[in-house]
Amino acid sequence: MTETSPSPLPTPAEEVARTIRVDHAGEYGAQRIYAGQLSVLKDGRHGPILRHMQAQEQEHLDTFSRLIAERRVRPTVLLPFWHVAGFALGAVTAMMGERAAMACTVAVEESIDDHYGAQLDRLGPDEAPLRAHIEKFRAEEQEHRDIGLANEAELTPGYKLLSAAIKVGCRIAIRASERI
Repeated sequence: MTETSPSPLPTPAEEVARTIRVDHAGEYGAQRIYAGQLSVLKDGRHGPILRHMQAQEQEHLDTFSRLIAERRVRPTVLLPFWHVAGFALGAVTAMMGERAAMACTVAVEESIDDHYGAQLDRLGPDEAPLRAHIEKFRAEEQEHRDIGLANEAELTPGYKLLSAAIKVGCRIAIRASERI
């Protein structure tokens, strides 16, 4: 029986690069999810709410795009995939109904809340500006989750199954975008 050694822990610089890369990808994907939802729901009763959340996600994306350039971090090569997958997830859940679109928001934002929390645990104190961005964005993602819950996300038929499937997809997307 051969023993495999655990993969080495990333250096602080590698951890920062992974953080910026995956957060850029995630915010890009979030933009695409809202674009997909808005393409279906348009100016219905949730249109203003979706546009509000999309505007905040755009600020997050703009920040991580700037950090990609400033820190010379290679973006994930998966952006074309997230372009299509994010839009599809948003459009499909919106086609399932307004509550399902909100259920998508809740599942994604709960995943991101956990993800951002883990990043804050790993980032050192020397990364105070990056930590501040993540803390601010995490609070806004929690606001989005609360908006989804206030708009009856949990009343979606099959809510637990839909939520679980989206969360698995988020975890896979996070792992892939950190490295690829």
